[in-house]
Amino acid sequence: MLVVWWPDWPVVSLGLSCGDPVAVMEANVVAATSPAARATGVAAGQRRREAEALCAGLLTPCRDRTAEARAFEPVVAALGQVTPLVEVVRPGLCAFGARGPARYFGGEQSLICRVAEAVGKAGPGEAGPAVGIGVAEGYLAAALAARGGEAVPAAATRAFLAPFPVSVLGQPELATLLGRLGIHTLGDLARLPEPAVLSRFGPKGRWAHGMARGEDARLLAAGRPADPIVAEIVFDPPAERSDTAAFAARSLAADLVLRLDGADMACTRLRIEVETEHGESLVRLWRGEEQQLDEEQMVARVRWQLDGWLSGSGTDPPPTAGIARLCLAADETVPARSRQLGFWGGRSDRDRRAARGADRVLGMLGDRSVFTGMVQGGRYPDERVALLAWGEQSTVERPDVGLPWPGRLPAPAPGLVHAEPVPIRLCDPGGGTVTVDGRGQVSSEPRRLSIRQGRWVEVVSWAGPWLADQRWWDASDGHRRARLQLVTGNGVAHLCFVEKGRWWLEGTYD
Repeated sequence: MLVVWWPDWPVVSLGLSCGDPVAVMEANVVAATSPAARATGVAAGQRRREAEALCAGLLTPCRDRTAEARAFEPVVAALGQVTPLVEVVRPGLCAFGARGPARYFGGEQSLICRVAEAVGKAGPGEAGPAVGIGVAEGYLAAALAARGGEAVPAAATRAFLAPFPVSVLGQPELATLLGRLGIHTLGDLARLPEPAVLSRFGPKGRWAHGMARGEDARLLAAGRPADPIVAEIVFDPPAERSDTAAFAARSLAADLVLRLDGADMACTRLRIEVETEHGESLVRLWRGEEQQLDEEQMVARVRWQLDGWLSGSGTDPPPTAGIARLCLAADETVPARSRQLGFWGGRSDRDRRAARGADRVLGMLGDRSVFTGMVQGGRYPDERVALLAWGEQSTVERPDVGLPWPGRLPAPAPGLVHAEPVPIRLCDPGGGTVTVDGRGQVSSEPRRLSIRQGRWVEVVSWAGPWLADQRWWDASDGHRRARLQLVTGNGVAHLCFVEKGRWWLEGTYD
């Protein structure tokens, strides 16, 4: 296998310089960093405030997986001139079988030079980390070899893998358990007898043991089905937008997974075929980062691929007509006997109907018009929810949700949080403005409230204040606030805060 790996692709795809301190954020957690940011101690998995405290002037753009795929399309198209069987694992990482192309171009070194030249011309012009190209027996060894730009002989695969930590297998729970048992490297795991690993860790442990021994389990177990499992749709009239076709891909992916389940198989490599009304066509192979591709992953890859092709970001010009045919095929399958569903089974019909409805709205309103909420940590109500574009699954765990967060409001949270704070006036019985000092003492009891200079309403009860002093070291972005909860005479409860002597309405309770 030959693997092409572009380091820090989420940073590069946004057009940012890897020489600047950059931390790409996903749900308020660092998902990727630039070398300059890593030099200051910023690492993936950190919270935004922790990263900003380590690096002054840190740039924190939000992650856009669709933009990553669109920017990677020219690289994949350029590699298509070397071999037609390029497998995209994720934007920034792709692979293909090297044996045939190496014979055609006169050896592995000649193939590596040819690939480096093609990638260098097609990739972003920004000077960033060197692209890693690795050749080895199996995908895992080739992906690790790409980090150092190596070509590993087939006979040395096991020795090459031995010093790497078990975390490179991409199974965090298994890696943690192995570490507790004193198994820290792939060499330690490979030396264990296979029957003992299987009995203790099950099919996942057997897969990890085979990978540690240099036996790429995916390539050994996978194969092309004798009867191709295909789902396709013909558009009449042709689909002019990628989101319209991606909506149809939802039903295709569901049909494909249903037929795979009936055959007791699972898809490890998805073939996407697109044809326009004028006969222009595109075929791409997508390999799952894990062993099997589920329905959601298939739909996401179709959306990424269509957006990149229709936008004309590849080396070829964009298509001149709408999409007339879309086909999804399980190009490579494995037995699904080791797959385990949730305790209550798979997704319900209600879940599928909701997903189809969201896809339909996405097709009507355009890309990145539908979002799902994700709870996260924070002191302010507007910080407690992160919005993820529909179809993008966050891979970031939420270690900060249960933290104390001094200054955070007690439950319940307001049902309505205003996008921008609303100016209000809050007065005491004498008509003066209520103030809060640095020790959290209220000057007098709140009695009347006016929103946007409207009519006055009586305040019948109140609670607080709660003090929050956030980012005190940053004069441009720091906040020193005190919050009050108010209940007015008309039975409405509000959350308001005072900052620099001015009162604002932040949220309203149901």
